[in-house]
Amino acid sequence: MTLRIPVALLAWCSLSAQAVDLAHTRMLAAPAVHGDRIAFAYDNDLWLASRSGGAARRLTQAAGQESAPRFSPDGQWLAFSANYGDNLDVYVMPAGGGEARRLTWHPGADVVRGFTPDGQVLFQSEEGHFTRRLSYLYTVPVSGGVPKRLPVPSGFKAALSPDGKTLAYTPNHEAFGQWKNYRGGTQSRIWLMNLADYAVQEVAKPPGGSNDTDPMWIGSTLYFSSDRDGEFNLYRYDGASRQATALTTLRDFPVTSPSADASGVIVFEHGGYLHQLDTASGAVTPIRLSVVSDLVETRPRQASDAKWVREAAGAPDLKRIAFNYRGEIVTVPAEKGDPRQITRSTGANDHSPAWSRDGKRIAWFSDAGGEYALYVGNQDGSGDPRRYALDGAGYYDTPVFAPDGKRIAYQDNSQSLWVIDLASGRTTKVAAEPIYSPLDLMSADWSPDSRWLAYTVQNAGLIQTVYAWSVDSGKSLRLTDGLTEMVQPVFDPNGEFLYVLASTDAGPLKDWFSQISIDNSMRHGLYAITLRRDGPNPVPPQSDEVALGGEAASGKAGSEEKKDSKDASAGKKTPVVRIDADGIEDRIVALPVGAATRSALRVGASGEVFFLETVGRTSFEAFGGPGELKRFSLESRETKTLAKNVSGYMLSADGKRIAWQVGKDWFAGEVKDELPEGKGKLALDKVSVDVDPRAEWAQILEDAWRINRDYFYATNYHGADWNAMREKYRAFLPHLATRADLDRVIRMMLSELAVGHSYLSPGDYPLAPKKIPVGLLGADYTIDAGRYRFAKVLGGLNWDPELRSPLRTPGVEVKAGEYLLAVDGVPLHAPASVYAPFENRVDRQVRLTVGPNADGKGAREVVVVPVGDERGLRYLDWVEANQRYVTEKSGGRLAYVHVPDTADSGHASFKRWFYPQSDRAGIIVDERFNGGGLIADYYIDILRRQPIAHWTLRYGDELVSPRGAIFGPKVMITDETAGSGGDLLPWMFKRFQLGPVVGKRTWGGLVGILGFPSLMDGGNVTAPNLAIWTEDGYAVENVGVAPDIEVEQWPVEVNAGRDPQLDRAIAVALAALEKQPPAKPQRPPFPVRAR
Repeated sequence: MTLRIPVALLAWCSLSAQAVDLAHTRMLAAPAVHGDRIAFAYDNDLWLASRSGGAARRLTQAAGQESAPRFSPDGQWLAFSANYGDNLDVYVMPAGGGEARRLTWHPGADVVRGFTPDGQVLFQSEEGHFTRRLSYLYTVPVSGGVPKRLPVPSGFKAALSPDGKTLAYTPNHEAFGQWKNYRGGTQSRIWLMNLADYAVQEVAKPPGGSNDTDPMWIGSTLYFSSDRDGEFNLYRYDGASRQATALTTLRDFPVTSPSADASGVIVFEHGGYLHQLDTASGAVTPIRLSVVSDLVETRPRQASDAKWVREAAGAPDLKRIAFNYRGEIVTVPAEKGDPRQITRSTGANDHSPAWSRDGKRIAWFSDAGGEYALYVGNQDGSGDPRRYALDGAGYYDTPVFAPDGKRIAYQDNSQSLWVIDLASGRTTKVAAEPIYSPLDLMSADWSPDSRWLAYTVQNAGLIQTVYAWSVDSGKSLRLTDGLTEMVQPVFDPNGEFLYVLASTDAGPLKDWFSQISIDNSMRHGLYAITLRRDGPNPVPPQSDEVALGGEAASGKAGSEEKKDSKDASAGKKTPVVRIDADGIEDRIVALPVGAATRSALRVGASGEVFFLETVGRTSFEAFGGPGELKRFSLESRETKTLAKNVSGYMLSADGKRIAWQVGKDWFAGEVKDELPEGKGKLALDKVSVDVDPRAEWAQILEDAWRINRDYFYATNYHGADWNAMREKYRAFLPHLATRADLDRVIRMMLSELAVGHSYLSPGDYPLAPKKIPVGLLGADYTIDAGRYRFAKVLGGLNWDPELRSPLRTPGVEVKAGEYLLAVDGVPLHAPASVYAPFENRVDRQVRLTVGPNADGKGAREVVVVPVGDERGLRYLDWVEANQRYVTEKSGGRLAYVHVPDTADSGHASFKRWFYPQSDRAGIIVDERFNGGGLIADYYIDILRRQPIAHWTLRYGDELVSPRGAIFGPKVMITDETAGSGGDLLPWMFKRFQLGPVVGKRTWGGLVGILGFPSLMDGGNVTAPNLAIWTEDGYAVENVGVAPDIEVEQWPVEVNAGRDPQLDRAIAVALAALEKQPPAKPQRPPFPVRAR
């Protein structure tokens, strides 16, 4: 089946198919300069060229991406970062090309930032930190060795002055990469640190703020890039006057990745091209480079992997199942035959198939015509499909054919329910969710006679209510009262009943934005609604009666008579469904299945009800994840478990066959009391579809733009001309060499919205190297006598698999001060990397030789199982140390609680640390590095508690209510890395006047992201579709929450082992306690009430 693509779209696709400009190649990145040579990244490799332009020469060609090249001061070496093992590490090679040598092995990202004056590689790394929001700076010799950490509490980009005395660096990660005009608390700043005494001077910012980054030295003068005048440009800084002078005034795109040479030249990227600035004359000239590559990623290829399987729809007899397979509609046979590709539109995203009840047609949504529309075509792929333009919000899913094939119900991204008449193409809006929800629980099901559409819509209290829309009248009847959550209505084939899942637990859980939803589970009962006033009871009373002569002679009684009746009715005409809304509340009957967390309600044959059931799930997990596939029979009133670990399933029209999904695999077969495990597997491995990368990249760019057009909360797009932005960034399409290039363009485009929470997740990188994980032992090391010595062994919670400490498990018990002498019998000596022997050893047994002496005397062997990430152990160690410190400094009067986010982890952390310390007089709530999540109302509600009363008990201490409360002074610590829910938490803390906030202004990212369609190749973009406002207007976003008491984490203090922000919070809380000590009420005398 071939889709006809409009002329305008063909013009767009032909633009993307134009050849790369070999005379002036675009999409060059990350330039480095030394003398007349430049190195840069292009087509996933490093290249070398003359600064005057001309032809470039390829330096690398290994599988993986190279980035961040930098020349050594003498020009002999080129250091760079590469993800050869799917982990970003530091490498070095001769500057003219040659063998690359690996310098780092830590499993965190190691990014080259430059060289020290004495020729060591300077890099930024996650090694040793307890949070992803900060990183350290290290140096390592080009000959290899043990990386040495610089005396910087946290650092991102850095440059060391030629005399080695001053380190110019940015303390925090950059927030502006996909957020133009960012002015929140994490504005990038440059600190100039004197390495002799750690004193810091900050590069002065203008009154409106700015992001200052990319520090570079030319002689004793600092150069940097900044957005203080709009787009990022280059500046010179005068330390004496503290004034910055603009050197470039380029527009439309930011100046990125500048690199300076001692001769006074700065090379940088702008709009995908390289330029050079002569700092002496101020002249800016483009560098015209011819970069000739085979552009492997642009070659058309085949995609064949079960990971490309998305939505599924079965034929009425389940002999074939239609799938969205990487943006194509493909049908796969249950047993015999081969996969059949229905669509062949590599430049369009075809998704959400549905099969007509007569088996003749398949419907799906596609943007082959520019905008997403409904397509209906023959199930065998023959002929041209019919295209239906749709009314709605732009994105569509969950199409459902009416049994008679005349209409299709579907939903759009505004969470509205529509019906289209296939003969006329007329669309009707049936309903819309009054309150948008990321849970998206609306569902719809057609009656057997195609005259009714049952669906759910939530009311203002977020409770799903069941309605039935009449095709004849165009109006809806409300079938449930909205006081009990009722979801997933499905008709019985006999037209007598409507089955629903119902729950009275829904209220707290449906309040998805509140932390109250985290601890609550949601249990459903199964109910049948008798639709007619004179309809049957689905589960009438049962009674064993004596068979009389005539009945016994027939040889049939009870269930067998019903079976004959069912078989006789199988050939009857479609039942006419009548719905009597009056008194229907009395005809909602509970079916005897008990209560559990349930989903995916379906009906097979009449009276056969199927659903998925999960055990022990709470919060949002209640709405998804694999479970047990169960079937309830009205006839036998029994529930049977058919299969386990099922994440999706579908039934044939007659209810005799079933298809089900376990992991990535689909199976199909006859409905049985127990589905055979592993049998009936569909041959998804035989499916393959064509991929034309350039056509696909054009569609993905369009979809990224369109998702933000149709989901972004502000219809003015923050003042951006969003249509113009599409054209501006389409111009890059002919120049793309890799999928990573496309991501780069998408980030630039989305940054034009000037909003936080604008994110991109990479799609299909076909040449990405295989992951080689590196194991960690949860320890810090020093070098002593050429051996690695355990300086610190991190504790953990070995009963928690996520916090397992490899060296502290029973039978291992390695202690600080011991030496790591050998790994699997191979001696380990510095300067060989302590991490290299643990490649590919995560969660695998490793034999260590450890002992008290460097010479091996008294050594012993232990078997450990390394972890893949020790950040959790480091975080726990940091929190425990802070809690002990606060207890010690306050004499046990102050509690300390750190909340890493406002989602599940933070909620668990708050409960774990707050309640054991709830007997203390005051509290410090530390929300630094808070990653957000939900509204932190649980924290705030607990902190706002006021005393109610005291209670006398016969034994033990007096009881105070509320029990879990601290009534004394409260202080919050925050910083510039706390954001989203971590912005709202201190905002609420201040709004409710709970106490002072200490630290730094927060990130300022208070919009929300509530779910979006995936891109064709598995990538994702967000479009913030939630934003806070008060009576004073929109708040916090791109501003942050300022502390009441600003405290900086100056390196001189942090390097001395102090935490200035924590110390100040302790002092403030203790001062408040001294000023207003806690009251100590005296118990009154016992009452005398005897007469």
